Amino acid sequence: MSGEPDPRREVREGLRYCLMVFLGVRVALAVIALVGVALLPDFSHVPEEVRRQLPIVPTPVSVPGWPAASLTHGWHNLFTAWERLDALWFLKIAAHGYSANDASAAFFPLYPMLVRGLSFLIGGHPFAAALLISNGSFSAALMVLYLLTRRELSEELARRAVLYAAVFPTSFFFLAPYSESLFLLLVLLSFSGARRGRWGVAGVSGALAALTRNIGGLMVLPLAIEAIHQAVERRRAGPEGERRPLRLQAGPLFWSLAPALGTLLYLWSWWTFSGDWLAPLHAQANWQRHLGNPLVTLGKGTQEAFRWIGLYAGGYHLLDWIITVAVLAAGVTAAIKFRPAYGAFVWATILIPLSSIFPPRPLIAFSRYALPIFPIYWAMARWTAGSRARHEILVAASAALLGLMTLLFVNWYYVI
Repeated sequence: MSGEPDPRREVREGLRYCLMVFLGVRVALAVIALVGVALLPDFSHVPEEVRRQLPIVPTPVSVPGWPAASLTHGWHNLFTAWERLDALWFLKIAAHGYSANDASAAFFPLYPMLVRGLSFLIGGHPFAAALLISNGSFSAALMVLYLLTRRELSEELARRAVLYAAVFPTSFFFLAPYSESLFLLLVLLSFSGARRGRWGVAGVSGALAALTRNIGGLMVLPLAIEAIHQAVERRRAGPEGERRPLRLQAGPLFWSLAPALGTLLYLWSWWTFSGDWLAPLHAQANWQRHLGNPLVTLGKGTQEAFRWIGLYAGGYHLLDWIITVAVLAAGVTAAIKFRPAYGAFVWATILIPLSSIFPPRPLIAFSRYALPIFPIYWAMARWTAGSRARHEILVAASAALLGLMTLLFVNWYYVI
């Protein structure tokens, strides 16, 4: 009948919506980068003895083999403003490879390998290649997020989840030379494959995710849980009253282990290269992190957030805390409302970063590590469902924080 909705048309329109959201955020953040560079105080000309007395001074910091560019005005900032902080490590690895004498082992290889390959194809421009891969991966990730959410929840929530992911306060990392967008894409493909029963896709995508980020190996847990959950569902689908044995299929369980193999492959490569299996873990010492209790990390982060209010460094702590609390609240909702595999993914990827503490700033970088935890966007979408006011408040608050943190990022402030 002509009045019935056309699913294919809905999907096409949904994918077009994803593209428009991506372009809108891309253009808006490009404008912020263009006009925002050097808008904030420049400490580069302050004497060294004075800078040492200032907390968390934003100064360009080079990495071995890839010098940091100075802050200058100009149209080049449409692109070069994203070459900040850890992006320099990825570019260094892509251009010159790993070294056993620096901290490069902490950065997993798939993203810089792809950058290196594309750079070769476009004539030796790793920075341009990195931007193309990051932006392409993010636009594709939004589309996969839409399709997966539409299947699991609804059309309305799928569109909202896409928007919330795009305006999350630290989503600018998806557009910079970082591995976040590629990791999100691979995680979504892995879950999508598992939910459709395409376990080869789930396993390969999970293994590639493990080669992209150090927490990628954790995909073993949600994939294994999903494999068991599907076996339980098949058992329940039998005739009512019939007691059937739980039959676990070998294929899904086998593919669930693929992310662990990805992690082991990277560790093995360091054993052959330097004789140190745990070089990626040992490299974390360069960032003064150590293992700790997640509750202690959260408690200290809360204490620091309110202790420094009104002071220069307090802004970092408070921003960290606000985003962390929002993520934890959404994580609780995700664990209760969604399939067990999604809840396991959420809390595994929350607890691991909180277990690695940097004492001077306990919640540092958590706002970036939370980016690929896509079920939190589902939780936000459920919270705003049926309420235009809540939706608009969430978008406005998140977009305002995104603009602020982008401004800080392009000026070398350590939002991480």
